[in-house]
Amino acid sequence: MKALVFHGPESASWQEVPDPDLENPTDAIVRIETVTICGTDLHILRGEVPDVRPGTVLGHEAVGEVVETGAEVRSVRPGDRVLISCISACGHCRFCRERAYGQCRGGGGWILGRSINGTQAEYVRVPFTDLSVHPLPGSAEDRDAMLLADIFPTAYEVGVLNGRVGPGDTVAVVGAGPVGLAAIATAEFFSPGRIIAVDLAPARLDAAKRVGADAVADATEDPERLVDDLTDGLGADVVIEAVGTPRSFETCTRMVRPGGRLANVGVHTRPATLHLEKLWNKNVTITTGLVDTYSIPTLLSMLAAGRLPASTLITHLFELDRMEEAYDVFSRAADTGAIKIALGGTNRPLMTRGGER
Repeated sequence: MKALVFHGPESASWQEVPDPDLENPTDAIVRIETVTICGTDLHILRGEVPDVRPGTVLGHEAVGEVVETGAEVRSVRPGDRVLISCISACGHCRFCRERAYGQCRGGGGWILGRSINGTQAEYVRVPFTDLSVHPLPGSAEDRDAMLLADIFPTAYEVGVLNGRVGPGDTVAVVGAGPVGLAAIATAEFFSPGRIIAVDLAPARLDAAKRVGADAVADATEDPERLVDDLTDGLGADVVIEAVGTPRSFETCTRMVRPGGRLANVGVHTRPATLHLEKLWNKNVTITTGLVDTYSIPTLLSMLAAGRLPASTLITHLFELDRMEEAYDVFSRAADTGAIKIALGGTNRPLMTRGGER
């Protein structure tokens, strides 16, 4: 089969690799139908996730068809359409018992495209299948469902739920990339009073308006003033950081009101200053987290009910074998206007037991 293989910083290629085999009785082999690229994949390519070894197939978000299952898999069978969660869960360790699957100590957590081969391939081995894939309702389109593998649960769990968004709240979302836009869309579940989106790119601010933002601000034009103007100087009840830079984090700390909540979602690769000399007396709650994906069943229900504007975030479509071109487009989002990319192909033959096709 072919897959996108990481060779080291700034180097990856779409190439032939061995077909995956079942390694454990809880594994499944899934034929990839639709896959995407995550901002975290770009961090890996830049050498900012040093535990990813050269030779690893990248990717952790996909929809596909089960073609083979291990003897202990009970939740799916060959022929089922499934969403592959970005998080794998052993189901037995302390954290899995608490639904904190992202912290799994039994061999799971974020492993796809990080410590084992991932989903940017024609086929993938999925460990711990019963807790790590989700059968899709017949009405769910692949491109919509694919976005529930990572960005929507990340935005919902780490941003909206950790930030305790509630009715009437003023919510500021700093960063209108895929996760920030998903945070705006899922914050709407809780009837906030207003949502303010902050970003550098006009196209992303336009997208924020489409998914539910009531006001937008250019990140270079004092967005804190807009928040102050809209809240009579109080600040936002909830601020969601969805960029992952020191500057954006510090901006968020200045936007949050006394007693408010700052939910950090962005992936930080550099230290950020926490100005406790200004925050110590404000009763501010700051949360961080890796997504657990426990919310995927809820989000699938919302998708089936037409309450989730998932595919509106997809700006570019490619065939699977154009993976390298898709990476180039996604990495130059400021120039290309890329928000989320979908890659998919059809009519690839099914894999049979033993890896033959």
